[in-house]
Amino acid sequence: MIRGEEVVGAVLAALEREPRVNLHSHPIEVSYLDGIVTLSGEVSGIAVKKIALELAAAPAPVTGIVDRLRLEPAERMEDGVIRDHVCNAFIGEPAFEAYSVRAMVKQEMEPVRSLDSKHFLEMKVIDGVVILNGSVESLSHKRLAGVLTWWVPGSRDVVNGIEVLPAMEDYDDEVVDAVRLVHEKDPLVNASQVKPSCRNLVVTLEGAVSTESSRAAAESDAWYVFGVNGVINKLSII
Repeated sequence: MIRGEEVVGAVLAALEREPRVNLHSHPIEVSYLDGIVTLSGEVSGIAVKKIALELAAAPAPVTGIVDRLRLEPAERMEDGVIRDHVCNAFIGEPAFEAYSVRAMVKQEMEPVRSLDSKHFLEMKVIDGVVILNGSVESLSHKRLAGVLTWWVPGSRDVVNGIEVLPAMEDYDDEVVDAVRLVHEKDPLVNASQVKPSCRNLVVTLEGAVSTESSRAAAESDAWYVFGVNGVINKLSII
């Protein structure tokens, strides 16, 4: 029988071998109990977070993951400021113009925009973690809401519990559509220069962009998309 400390050691060794995970500058605490690995700590970016979770799930006895990893925010913000930024992003997004928006303020869910619509977005923010709920018309809308939330500089994590009604089957082409949509909305990315594809929830980016910052933004955007488990960045710089 594999002991808990052996699982923890295997996960830590895998994290040490991964060049994008720097345990020295951003330590990750690993624990294991009854098949469940828990990861805790602050990491440098969304790619590191998702890669660490994937590596932690790999050992044979692991049956589940508890994700307590938080991103190091680009800007430290109070929860109320993060909430206001997310609300403004939703209200300013044309795809959500027919949606009601609600936000938790002092333990009460308050209307930010009330419309006669069956679809709505609601959120609460706890220690920089934004929890999204509501109902949207497509997986692309769910994914767009998540990415807009990730783009708020103070967001440390996004828990996307938005329901899609009617329910839709997810597939790789749907992920590609969402990545394209996000790239079109990111001012740092020229979407016409980036060709995304997807297989088994791993996105590949091909094409040529003008700057390293654009290349990095295009990759981060793909990682932010709900459900994406990996990104292969083949973008060149011209």
